[in-house]
Amino acid sequence: MLYLREDFLKAWEGQDPFEKVEQLEGEVFRQLEARKTLRFKQDGKSFFVKIHRGVGWFEIIENCIRLRKPVLGAENEYLAINKLEPLSVDTMKVVGYGKKGCNPATQHSFIVTEDLVDTISLEDFCKPWPQNPPSFRLKKKLIEKLAQVSRTLHTNGVNHRDYYLCHFLLAIPNGIENVDPDNFKVSLIDLHRTQLRDETPRRWVRKDIAGLYHSALDIGLTRRDIYRFIRVYTGLPLREAFKQYDWLWSGLENKAQQLYDRAQRKWGTP
Repeated sequence: MLYLREDFLKAWEGQDPFEKVEQLEGEVFRQLEARKTLRFKQDGKSFFVKIHRGVGWFEIIENCIRLRKPVLGAENEYLAINKLEPLSVDTMKVVGYGKKGCNPATQHSFIVTEDLVDTISLEDFCKPWPQNPPSFRLKKKLIEKLAQVSRTLHTNGVNHRDYYLCHFLLAIPNGIENVDPDNFKVSLIDLHRTQLRDETPRRWVRKDIAGLYHSALDIGLTRRDIYRFIRVYTGLPLREAFKQYDWLWSGLENKAQQLYDRAQRKWGTP
């Protein structure tokens, strides 16, 4: 399987794409034996490449024992991006993808995406909110946007598995102080563990929403903010939302707090 956008077909003409990606130079963001993430420049533009060199049989067996589908390479992210585009969920744009090898443990694959320049993660954008609150309208619109994206994903059989504020990038072409509450763009990234089904199981819906909530525990959300998210996510008045989605909201705060406490123990207080 191989896909290259026209400009990459021309730039890499006569070269083996699988060898070419291994030769790319730039800023390395992750370097493991089986996986590498790097930002590079081509024709004056910035791109990301993720290279997967096979996860090995141990990881495959471990995931199977835990009843989880193992992520074998770049295909998962490639399929997820293609799924989100027709759903009008902003994400990365693929310019190259390749996969070779029949052995799932040694499969070689890569994905190249455009760099989302002039952006900031919502984690970093929202961090100052407790001391420097945003305008009411911007906060309201961002909460509604995340609720709409979450609803679109889950009602179309998609769950992210790493659903945190840090994986939403807010476009800031005019700077952090000049985000237009009525005209902004938020892109969802890091889709390599995303799961695609006809219908999203409740346990994975809960995991996504709990993850998003726990990543927002330090940004000064009010109870009214949370209720606003719930109304938009469910499309129902609050009374009906709590009644019909009791399986989702019941115990969600405790789950989010557990995730938060676990992160604090692992990484320390930010």
